[in-house]
Amino acid sequence: MNESDKQLWNLLQARCSNGPISYRDYIDLVLYTKDVGYYKRTRARVGRSADRDFYTAESLGQVFARLVTTAVHDLLGADTAKQSTFIEIAAEPGAELLSHLGESSPFASSQVIRQGDRIQADGPVAIFANEWLDALPFHRLIFSNKQWHERGVQLSADGKLEDVLLDALSPDVKAIQGRLPVNTLEGYELDLPLAAEAAIADLLAQDWTGILLLFDYGKTWQALSTDCPVGTARTYQAHSQGNDLLDQPGNKDVTCDVCWDPLADLLSQNGLESVTLETQESFLVQRAQRAAESIITDAAGVFSTQRQTLMELIHPAHMGRRFQVLWGIRRG
Repeated sequence: MNESDKQLWNLLQARCSNGPISYRDYIDLVLYTKDVGYYKRTRARVGRSADRDFYTAESLGQVFARLVTTAVHDLLGADTAKQSTFIEIAAEPGAELLSHLGESSPFASSQVIRQGDRIQADGPVAIFANEWLDALPFHRLIFSNKQWHERGVQLSADGKLEDVLLDALSPDVKAIQGRLPVNTLEGYELDLPLAAEAAIADLLAQDWTGILLLFDYGKTWQALSTDCPVGTARTYQAHSQGNDLLDQPGNKDVTCDVCWDPLADLLSQNGLESVTLETQESFLVQRAQRAAESIITDAAGVFSTQRQTLMELIHPAHMGRRFQVLWGIRRG
């Protein structure tokens, strides 16, 4: 164990000393504890090299940046874009979207908010996040003996972390209990990303106008509650996916699929227009058409790494269908 691992383990032992804690609290601790949580350690996490844990669309650099900024520019309109601050949520240090464009940004200014930091937005903005919501803590449930139980984490008699059922549902889960299926398969597991809903609600309560643009992987409530019997929670380390959320806390990313329906409802309920959920393929082809066409025609007849990157972003067998985009516009 290195020093960060030791500090995190001591915190886990202290938190579990009086009984089990929810997975939501466990994940929050192992991902976001200052200096020792996975997202708070000074280390590179994202990229294609072997020493990273996973890569995202943003790892594809200038091509993704051109597509996103073109889409935002065209959806807002040139005049509005020129007056807007481009706010990027959850960018990794040194990998900010606009850093790939040099001096060619169409926005008045930019701001980067790191994963886990407080988000504040006001005035005309373009708020963009790529794989922010899936990195937030989540609750874990299981259907047993004709009712839903919340899963938690405790220390075993020999001092190891183990999965356990909590005596009662957490307040956040109890608040949405009416959404849960009344009857389903025995042993059905459900991972609930309720922190994502809270984060979007907080963002929508702030005084801003412009566009909100969220790239992530997720499913509808129908799919999560009926088609995923072992849940969607997983870990990533060194580009390998795992299922043991209690293994090597602080050294692995812990994630689950976003649930899109309540997020889209929040956007609509808060007055955003044109609220749309679509595949990444659909969004980039339709909303960033100018940039996509330019990438293809500029390299006509020759091999082009940019064209190859574009295909990776939009092809259904790669990122095109695996990722979705939820967006909406708030007028002044």
